[in-house]
Amino acid sequence: MRKLFSLLAVAVAFTGITLVAYAADPVTITGDGVCAKCALKEKPSCQNVVITKEDGKEVKYYLVQNAVSKKAHQAEMICQASTDAPVKLKVTGTVAEKEGKKEMTPTKIEKAE
Repeated sequence: MRKLFSLLAVAVAFTGITLVAYAADPVTITGDGVCAKCALKEKPSCQNVVITKEDGKEVKYYLVQNAVSKKAHQAEMICQASTDAPVKLKVTGTVAEKEGKKEMTPTKIEKAE
């Protein structure tokens, strides 16, 4: 029984180390903020999108709907922005790829200068 608990403790320790090693590091991006529904006509409901240039190509980061994203949608007037007159944003969060699109979970959103 003791050996089983020792083995279990080691397994849990290694699992915890593995999870920490694979946790996404926060990144900061700066780009044009628009609404996926109102400006881009890509979604049936409002969602913040930040469009950046990486290696000469346009990249869209779809922001996950959390409290930070929802607050910025109202405060920064992202819904009223257009592709011709976007809101310049600086966003910090973690990035993942989902269904071939970059999805960012924001922890901080502010206007960029």
